[in-house]
Amino acid sequence: MHTISLSHILPRIFADNPPLSDVWRQRVEFVAGQSYLLQADSGKGKSSLFAYIYGYRDDFEGEILFDGRRTPPVGSPEWDTIRQSRIGILFQDLKIFPELTAIENIELKNRLQAYKSEAEIDDMLRRLEISDKRHQPCGKLSWGQQQRVAIIRALCQPFDFLLLDEPISHIDDRMARIVAELIAEEVASRQAAVVVSSIGKELPITYDNTLNL
Repeated sequence: MHTISLSHILPRIFADNPPLSDVWRQRVEFVAGQSYLLQADSGKGKSSLFAYIYGYRDDFEGEILFDGRRTPPVGSPEWDTIRQSRIGILFQDLKIFPELTAIENIELKNRLQAYKSEAEIDDMLRRLEISDKRHQPCGKLSWGQQQRVAIIRALCQPFDFLLLDEPISHIDDRMARIVAELIAEEVASRQAAVVVSSIGKELPITYDNTLNL
């Protein structure tokens, strides 16, 4: 997939009072190989936008197109393929299974296509300094540690576009730089696009485009 195009998208909840925005009711195109920062105050719809692109919700006006083709209906089996091989995502609420260990949460994703080797996963755990947490239930980890688990999990699949919803909200600046280096390497190796949302704490990578919700 080379492009994701937004054509006059607007959450229906904003229909009576649409906010000023670089995205809502505009024409916006995300292109593989580019990096994008979505800046927004809380409540402006950044998580909703990611849910629309990822096919989880359809409570919006306008159109989303993948390579010029309108996205399939929510619930269509076609989304299984898109989510497994075209679009990766880090949810703001992480969607971690607290009763499973860190490595079990990661393996849930990796088993779908065996995209990363055990050695590669071990290296990511080491770089993000959570190797010693691999066998701990995620419910016993801090939120920042859970974010790092969820980041590794998001990288354990092929993708053309990577959506990161506030990826470092609970990660200190030193670790944020390490996370940024890992993500930048992964995105570059796949010639993928990365779209990052922020309400003030930005993932420290170089952005080609900045959009304000």
